[in-house]
Amino acid sequence: DGATVPKETGPQPGASTCSAPSRAPTIEDDFQFVLCERCQQESPNLKLLTCLHTLCLSCLSENKPVGQCPLCQTCIPQANGIPDMDNLLFTNLQARLSIYKKIRDKNGPSCSRCRGEAAAVWCSECEEFLCAKCFDDHQWFFKKRSHEAKRVEELRAESAHQFLDDTRKSCNLFCSRPGHADQGHISSIYCKTCEKALCCSCALLDSHHAPFCDIRSETQRRQEELSTASRELRGKRSSFEATYVALQDEVARLEEAQREMRELIRQRVEQLVRLIRQEEEDLLGLVEAQQEQGQRELVRELQRVEGVLRRMEASERLVEKMSLYATEQEVMDMQPFIKGSLEELQRMQLPAAEERVQSGDFAECKARLQAL
Repeated sequence: DGATVPKETGPQPGASTCSAPSRAPTIEDDFQFVLCERCQQESPNLKLLTCLHTLCLSCLSENKPVGQCPLCQTCIPQANGIPDMDNLLFTNLQARLSIYKKIRDKNGPSCSRCRGEAAAVWCSECEEFLCAKCFDDHQWFFKKRSHEAKRVEELRAESAHQFLDDTRKSCNLFCSRPGHADQGHISSIYCKTCEKALCCSCALLDSHHAPFCDIRSETQRRQEELSTASRELRGKRSSFEATYVALQDEVARLEEAQREMRELIRQRVEQLVRLIRQEEEDLLGLVEAQQEQGQRELVRELQRVEGVLRRMEASERLVEKMSLYATEQEVMDMQPFIKGSLEELQRMQLPAAEERVQSGDFAECKARLQAL
């Protein structure tokens, strides 16, 4: 409530900074997942589709046909083809990685306030780089609040994983009541009735809010719920993978059957006289028609199973990154949407074996050959 003892976690004024590394900073391979999955570019406008693929607004605007994911062909419910759900996790990770790259830059960051001096510390609460003088002013201004500040040289020595972990721990959930978030009302309570985060004042003054639980218990429960759904889905994924392989084998078998049948037709028809050349052409046309029809149906099944597999991969990846890097606010905002997508995946069923396309035997063609 503003009465805590201030923590002096920053460096002493006038402390020197270490030299920046000579190597140019790049995003680590482990964090390529924060990019748009289609163009592989950073974007401040990342959208999360119901299939749990993440695409930037530019790719979605250029997507053809409108209304389906270009990666797995899952339907996009919105008529304009632009999902309503922002991928807050990936967008915020991009912003935090951008700060990390400034820290690792060979020239180092400059002070966010005076703009002239090299930054000595970074305040995670204000998200500002400060020189030694501005840091003194900062500590005096926030003397009744516990703002954590770390040396730039210490942050430069950290890995990207450590930096993201530190910045995640410093994040707080704000009250969901309109206006309270702007006033800095920190939430520590979750109302199970309205399913919203509340500050202590709202919880005490509004009798409609009940029962309550600790907000961190609720975020932990939601994370565990996503992890459980992901584990259950992982078991189902093996069945889809097996079906995908079987369909690939079926396509290969169909192509091989077509090749063998064409060869047999040519060998037999070449023994006949000119009078039955027309029969040869009819038989070849029949094989082509059967092969084309069977392949179309198999490819359709293959694409459907492939799309489901891609959605499962995207869901596992997103749940894993939520567990590793999501703030509590991001969990609260994104978990219901992700959970709905996972439940939709769990309801999907494999095509029954008797319903799968059976083709490639060319029985009619063989019967006509025997008649010849």
